[in-house]
Amino acid sequence: MDMKHLLRTCLFALLMMWGLNTFAVELSYQVALKQPGNPAVTYKLDKTGGNLVASRPIPLTIKEDLEKKGDECRLTLTLTARETVYFNIGVTANTGFSTPQCEFYLPGFWYHKNLRSPAEAPSFHTSDSWNFREDRLSAPLTGVYDTASGRSLTVMRMPDAHPADALLTHQEGEVILGGRSSLGYLGFDNAGSMARLTFGYPFVETPKRYIRKLTLVAPISTFAKIEKGERMVVEWRIQEGSAADYGQFVADTWCRCFDLLKPTPMQPLYTPDEVKAQLSNYFRKAYVDKYPLKYHSGISIRCDDCQPVDHVQLGFCGRVLLNAFNALEYGYQNGDAQLIKMGNDIFDSWLANGFTANGFFKEDMHIAGGIPADNEVVHSIREQSEAVYAVLHYLAYERKNGRTHKAWESKMRTLLDAMVNLQESDGHFPRKYRDDGSHVDASGGSTPSATSTLVMGYKYFKDKRYLKAAKSSVDYLERNIISKSDYFSSTLDANCEDKEAAISAVTATYYLAMLTKGKERDHYITLCRQAAYFALSWYYMWDVPFAPGQMLGELGFKSRGWSNVSVENNHVDVFVFELHHIVKWLAEVTGEKRFSSMADVIHTSLCQLLPTESRLCGIGVPGFNPEVVQHTHWDYGKNGKGFYNDIFAPGWTIASLWELYSPRRTVDFLK
Repeated sequence: MDMKHLLRTCLFALLMMWGLNTFAVELSYQVALKQPGNPAVTYKLDKTGGNLVASRPIPLTIKEDLEKKGDECRLTLTLTARETVYFNIGVTANTGFSTPQCEFYLPGFWYHKNLRSPAEAPSFHTSDSWNFREDRLSAPLTGVYDTASGRSLTVMRMPDAHPADALLTHQEGEVILGGRSSLGYLGFDNAGSMARLTFGYPFVETPKRYIRKLTLVAPISTFAKIEKGERMVVEWRIQEGSAADYGQFVADTWCRCFDLLKPTPMQPLYTPDEVKAQLSNYFRKAYVDKYPLKYHSGISIRCDDCQPVDHVQLGFCGRVLLNAFNALEYGYQNGDAQLIKMGNDIFDSWLANGFTANGFFKEDMHIAGGIPADNEVVHSIREQSEAVYAVLHYLAYERKNGRTHKAWESKMRTLLDAMVNLQESDGHFPRKYRDDGSHVDASGGSTPSATSTLVMGYKYFKDKRYLKAAKSSVDYLERNIISKSDYFSSTLDANCEDKEAAISAVTATYYLAMLTKGKERDHYITLCRQAAYFALSWYYMWDVPFAPGQMLGELGFKSRGWSNVSVENNHVDVFVFELHHIVKWLAEVTGEKRFSSMADVIHTSLCQLLPTESRLCGIGVPGFNPEVVQHTHWDYGKNGKGFYNDIFAPGWTIASLWELYSPRRTVDFLK
């Protein structure tokens, strides 16, 4: 820690000890009223006593109630209609912070200035002022951190006691809501290079709406109807704060969100054994054995029929070898010879046909056209690492049960050695590369995906080079990702701020903490905790509302415990793998009880859409767990909020849930 950072930390500690006894944020208000068929008219509101009044009479009485307590303010607006009217009310909180030195935070959707994302997604590349509907966010909060002073300001919308949403009659411009919606908006604004937080009800999305992957369209402003004599109440919590850096700001804000929203575990629909029994149907129905490489079809299949296709992706979207191991292990546990044979046949086929001359796996192909030649393939460090992870679990399981596979062990030694040679002097691994090791994408954002695999390689083969490489990778991770709170570039189809990068950082530091002792172990635990706040920030703490007729709402789907994917992909999914077990462990070793509570929410929530014979949840075949769960006004190409895209990749969803319900797998490997 440098002297400047140390002095700032001490100053913040003094501020917190003395207490922040004043609330100095300046709030300004406006209301837009719309007469059907006419453009809306916007009125600036002034404070008169406890009321907000326009410069001319309007058919609304708006009462402002500010309850200040230390560094927090509870803002309640009570609207009463003298005549039936359509309205949109907005609030601006002036921070006094200079925008160029500010970092912003909207949980699960906006980190820093989103500059890792392209201009086609919400980011400062396109605009320095944005407003979003609340259901895009894992917690309904907008926040800003001033890097110069260390001061921060956050605004959280308190969820409506009776959540609801309405189908939209139009997709842009001024739109009168066709029914009741509890959704407001949150955002920020750069006014004369000064940062302001913006919020209001009902929702607006400006300057663009994000409707599908890398697609920004015209803005929208919605208007809610309030009948004559009707009364409506909207509430926000505004808090001033201070933190040593952006990472601490996000961690503190996550804790505050958790304490205010109080997400509770659900009553799960199924036990872990029942979940696995349903998921095992995927192994039977998705199996393809007519090509030189055998696999469970796990990517680019249709939701309505789940018929296997020829697209094979070894790692993330298909997780071919991990599912082969899952099928084999489950087959042995249940005396199912069919699953045992499937698992073994998949491993045998990849051993024979799945490697390049330089020892790397072939990863992504439409196999009906043949296995690609070595010079045609591009490798990703993530997919290679995921494949080695699966094979080492398979080898350890087989060895434990008296079966050894020398040819597989030789292949894994060759690949691990190649990974070590691929590592750069600063500890990072290229994100993507050719078979000769030359870089396609030299970015280090995917580096932590290799760490756990190297640790496993060390544990299995007792080769200290692998442990040394793993530690070097976390040195890079600490300097360039965790210390900068810059988690990016781990999703295969998006190179932006994403959840999976943070989860990879959590996993990498956990693996090293499990193998070390004393101060070294304590250091890895500290890093793991820092990354965990960012990973968990992507997971919903509240239940977004759905409109009547939207399938997810009619199924009773609750979004808490599910997570947004990335800035580019604004839908929720079941990506968790080992994170649940790690944060439960972190809660024990750090005393952060919120981690354990949030893990319980995740554990009880993620089986909600498991397709069964009597409850298919919009999927054609039982056990094929859905992937692109569209919980907000965004789609991956088809159907929109409350439904799935028509094409999905259940290979990884099955693998993720299988690991969620296999809590001893990693612990038993590393012990």
